[in-house]
Amino acid sequence: MPLVRHRKVLILGYRAVGKTSLAHQFLEGKFVECYEPTVESTYNKMVVVGKDEFQLQLVDTAGQDEYSILPHSFIIGIHGYILVYSVTSLRSFQVVKTLHNKLYESRGKTRMPVVLVGNKADLSLQSREVKTDEGKKLAESWGAIFLESSAKESQVTQGIFMKIIEEIDRVDNAYSRSTGCRLM
Repeated sequence: MPLVRHRKVLILGYRAVGKTSLAHQFLEGKFVECYEPTVESTYNKMVVVGKDEFQLQLVDTAGQDEYSILPHSFIIGIHGYILVYSVTSLRSFQVVKTLHNKLYESRGKTRMPVVLVGNKADLSLQSREVKTDEGKKLAESWGAIFLESSAKESQVTQGIFMKIIEEIDRVDNAYSRSTGCRLM
């Protein structure tokens, strides 16, 4: 019987970008039409990535803005981050940059597993305020994974959560190799 590994992942972003919708689509395979602002919710789901089993704990946070103070619970015990913006909101894209900077500073500038998600990609091109290339460039500058999604149409929703688990392992493995201690 394979060992079940635990991963705690925080979903962060500006208000109304679809954080809860992405979580519900991943957990239940359905889109929730009505919007009620989230205070903070935690969900658990067993997932298999490759040959490994993971108990994934998702923390769906309230919408943040650039003035939000990040509580220690957003740093301590968190394995990875899904940072979400809406492709129809330049403001949400700017807020996600600020959130990343705050996390990076709070964690002591260590490597941080991140998946950057441009949500609401199903909406018309006329309503788009953030180009795909802008999201890709930002993710590259962070060394993060980038995906565009639609929680409503279930586009790449499952992939977001698989990618963060893979990214956590990649960063953990790279970090442990580069900081290995030697007795002399």
